[in-house]
Amino acid sequence: MKLSTEDKILRTFIYIFLLLLGFAAAYPFWNSLVISFNSGLDTSLGGITFWPRQFTLDNYRVVFADDRLLNSFGISVLRTLAGTSLSIFFTGMLGYGLSKKGVAFYKFYMLFFIFTMFFSGGLIPSFVINRSLGLTNSFWIMIIPFIINIWNMIIFRSFFREIPDGLEESAKLDGCSNFGVLFRIIVPISGPVIATLSLFVAVFHWNDWLTATIYINKQGLMPIQSLLQQVLNSNLAREVLQQATGGNAAAMNQFNNAQTISTKSLSMAIMIVATLPIIVVYPFLQRFFVKGVTVGSLKG
Repeated sequence: MKLSTEDKILRTFIYIFLLLLGFAAAYPFWNSLVISFNSGLDTSLGGITFWPRQFTLDNYRVVFADDRLLNSFGISVLRTLAGTSLSIFFTGMLGYGLSKKGVAFYKFYMLFFIFTMFFSGGLIPSFVINRSLGLTNSFWIMIIPFIINIWNMIIFRSFFREIPDGLEESAKLDGCSNFGVLFRIIVPISGPVIATLSLFVAVFHWNDWLTATIYINKQGLMPIQSLLQQVLNSNLAREVLQQATGGNAAAMNQFNNAQTISTKSLSMAIMIVATLPIIVVYPFLQRFFVKGVTVGSLKG
């Protein structure tokens, strides 16, 4: 089909707008990547844009030489895997139960759950409850309070309601129990919504730094994002450098004289290491986004 002059002009403007929008979204990350590969002294002079002026790997050498950073990275990975698995499992179970017709006190349950989406007790009551449960300075403080997500439960419930009743009825005629129906019939055909919500939950767990900052004082339990926040807000960068050089004065002086490390350049290197896993995983699950979210939102 031949386009008119007006259509060509409009399409050109749309393409230009989308290119500018994509550039605005990608440039901050690219600039952070460039700074992480640039000398700290040169970075402090400013003007770093698209390419490193003084390329160096010292920032990443310090990051991977510090046991605390590697331990924090492992804590974040473990938290994301455990938190996502448990949240999807229990939230999906709740959504499946509430998707059944004739559930006793259904309206009461839904009002009770939806109420918690809009109102909470606040930080102080939450802190008191979690401390009384012995969750402070514990790995489980980053998992248990987030096991049930009401919004995700509503999406699960709406998705399950769209599945034809005949599938479950035929499975029960073949001798399947309720759990058998759930894990043998429902779960295999729920791949899109499970993948989509899993990515949402995983991104939350990976990026969350506030929970550990409030409830955890032990450095050995700090996730990478909380440690990055400490680097940004304190003089932890020098401690990281000291840890990387083993406290050796000569090595410290070598780094200081070369001035290849600065708080900003080191922070950018830690940020890139902390962000890279999500960037790698995202493209593999992106194709489930539209189908998973829209299918689960067609019915109320």
